Amino acid sequence: MAAAIHAAIERTGVLVAEAGTGTGKTFAYLVPALLAGGKVIVSTGTKTLQDQLYDRDLPAVREALACGTTAALLKGRANYVCLYRMKRAAGEGRLASREEVSQLHRIERFAAMTTTGDRADLADVPEDAPVWAHATSTRDNCLGQECPDYRDCFVMRARRNALAADLVVVNHHLFFADVVLRDEGIAELLPACNTLVFDEAHQLPETARMFFGESVSTTQLTELARDARLELRAAGGASPELDRVATRLDKAARDLRLALGEPGARLAWTQALRLPDFPGALEKLQASLKELERPLAEQAERSEGLASCARRAGGAVAVLARMGESEGQAEVRWVEVYGHAAQLHVTPLSSAELFRRQMMDHPRAWIFTSATLAVGEDFRHFTRELGVPEAETRRWASPFDFAHQALLYVPKGLPLDPNDPAFTQAVIEAALPVLEASGGRAFLLFTTLRALRRAHELLRSRIGFPLLVQGTGSRSELLSRFRTLGNAVLLGSQSFWEGVDVRGEALSVVVIDKLPFAPPDDPVLAARIESIRAQGGNPFTELQLPQAVLQLKQGAGRLIRDETDRGILMLCDPRLVARPYGRRILRSLPPMKLTRRLADVEGFFRDYQSGSQIRHQGALLRRPSGVR
Repeated sequence: MAAAIHAAIERTGVLVAEAGTGTGKTFAYLVPALLAGGKVIVSTGTKTLQDQLYDRDLPAVREALACGTTAALLKGRANYVCLYRMKRAAGEGRLASREEVSQLHRIERFAAMTTTGDRADLADVPEDAPVWAHATSTRDNCLGQECPDYRDCFVMRARRNALAADLVVVNHHLFFADVVLRDEGIAELLPACNTLVFDEAHQLPETARMFFGESVSTTQLTELARDARLELRAAGGASPELDRVATRLDKAARDLRLALGEPGARLAWTQALRLPDFPGALEKLQASLKELERPLAEQAERSEGLASCARRAGGAVAVLARMGESEGQAEVRWVEVYGHAAQLHVTPLSSAELFRRQMMDHPRAWIFTSATLAVGEDFRHFTRELGVPEAETRRWASPFDFAHQALLYVPKGLPLDPNDPAFTQAVIEAALPVLEASGGRAFLLFTTLRALRRAHELLRSRIGFPLLVQGTGSRSELLSRFRTLGNAVLLGSQSFWEGVDVRGEALSVVVIDKLPFAPPDDPVLAARIESIRAQGGNPFTELQLPQAVLQLKQGAGRLIRDETDRGILMLCDPRLVARPYGRRILRSLPPMKLTRRLADVEGFFRDYQSGSQIRHQGALLRRPSGVR
């Protein structure tokens, strides 16, 4: 793999490389990238991998190569303490609780000591704490060079370090935010970049679609209303009119969210407009936003903060106006509903042409790698989605011995239709004897939150193992408890399907309830399906099935993380064996033996426990004398 990447760098080519778990793909791209010289940008799918690569993998490779390559870590601005906003929040004294006041004091002490300002280095304040909104900046509210703290700005310091470094580690969100918005400092890096490596590249098409579109959220608008009032006071002025319209905007944004009903919905724009209270709430929101835009424009000369608020208001007015335009064939309008907010989107159906344009601006090597890029041996779904049909494609299987380390179990007797109301209960009944045989130590992964909640109801009084449930703590907290407990059962949905690494005996079973087909009524998917049909294509084979296969590969990949792991992958969807496409899905999974017999699962764990005892006894025999 390293040789193939080296060759792609030498010819400034495009390489799509799937590398199974355990191949060492991080080293396989870091070594040739560092040896080739020139400027290198490595982009990861998550901040977790970004930190791991910068803190652990990169130092190991640099030491092994004995090279003097300089490196920098660059994150989005929301990851760095904003000195201006932190000081303003402390001076205003308007935080919601004593806990927030205490957390802000901790952030102030951290800001006085840190050289990076990276909030990941401050463990004392949870990453989802509301106070961070007062102590970090966004593209909307950053004052740029007009900021009184510009010279000491942590974001600018990180960007200067990135400009000077030979290798820069970023993440996909940061990369696209900059490519599209020219906002994160990468635009300055790209012209000099010789090699671009995208790890966890399977996430790129979705991330690209998000950033190549437009959106506005009710949270952005409530923050705009708050910032407008605060910036006016900071500029030493008062405007009763601005105060009134800012209050109206805040209320209108909250009313729009309430008009959309329960959280968790993803609605097509036409669906949202059919809701009884939504059209009226939208009209009031647009009116109040335009009302605020006028006094902000009049006050903009008083300070950069007010000028920034005026620009934010104008941008939001433009997005809302675009939401009201007739929908083109290449895009979809839709609404996402959260617990306390809603986001309105205009999303392109394909990011291929838009991404391809970014690739054409300067000759360089483009390397795309992940453990899940191909459907079987076929890369066409990924290359079509990203607009790189001419790319060289290569695949390296995992070196693990799946035939001996793992067993694929597809239980009998489950409802043939996974949408059957009794399906989740049938999954739990089938999983209980497996959990008993494994002694807990399991992930149960669900395709919907509704199924997860139902599984929790069914399991909580029926197992003697610690039960951890997504939503009862942060992902990192739940994983830490899972590893520490050693016999826990964790119920997870989307956020646990990928990017989770639990090695050793703590995880010996992964149960997946259904094939992860995206719901066909999802507004973006529904529009893409209709577009493919209109062009004479087959949306199931071209889009829905490949997406499900890649998602399933991610979920299944949680089980075997190194050469000593052993475990059961339990797939509960009868379509795997009852539908013709099931064979295509099975061929895409690691080469495990398949069984439909519970007795084989129980035998697997008996053999595993016997082997563990033998290995343990061997370790005792090999202990040095004097060790007890």
